[in-house]
Amino acid sequence: MKGCIVLLMLASMCFGNMTDFKPRSVKDQVVAVFPDLKVLDFDGLEAYLNKKDKRKTYVVNFWATWCAPCVKELPSFEELNARYKDQNVEVILISLDFPKQIETKLKPFLKKNALKSEVVVLDDVDSNTWIPKVSKAWSGAIPATIIYNQQKKEFYERSFTYSELEIELKQFIK
Repeated sequence: MKGCIVLLMLASMCFGNMTDFKPRSVKDQVVAVFPDLKVLDFDGLEAYLNKKDKRKTYVVNFWATWCAPCVKELPSFEELNARYKDQNVEVILISLDFPKQIETKLKPFLKKNALKSEVVVLDDVDSNTWIPKVSKAWSGAIPATIIYNQQKKEFYERSFTYSELEIELKQFIK
C-alpha cells in the first residue's frame, strides 16, 4: 500500500502543480486503438460518481495495474458484480494507470483477467483538483472505493476482501 501511495504522490508532484505545462493527452489515440475502453478527464468521470438511477447502488473503485493491493482486491469487485448485478448493483472500476501504459499494461491486464465490470480510465493529471472532489477525506492513496445510492454515499480508502465489501454493500441495499 505504501508503494501505491508513493507512486500516486510522485505522479501528483510531477504533473499536478504544473499550471503552464499541459501534456498532450493520449485519449484520442487510445480510443482509436481500444474503442471499447472509455478514457475520460475528471469532468467526464464526474457522471460516474453522481449517477441518479433511484433503483441502483453504485460501487466505484479507483485502482491501477501497478498497485499490488488494488490488483489483489479486484476479484472481490468482480465477484460482487457477478452476484449482485441482478439486484441493481453496478460496479465501475476507474483505472488510474498512466496513459502511456494503457496499450502495453492495462489492456493486456484486462484481457488476461477477463474483467466483466465496466472499466473507465481517468486521464487527468490535475489530481490536486480532482482528488478532493471525489472525497475531501481522500489522501490520494489507492485502492479507494465509493459506494453510493440515492440515500447515501460512503468513501473508503482501503483494501477489501469479498466478505468486507459485501458487508458494506448490504448497508446500501437493505
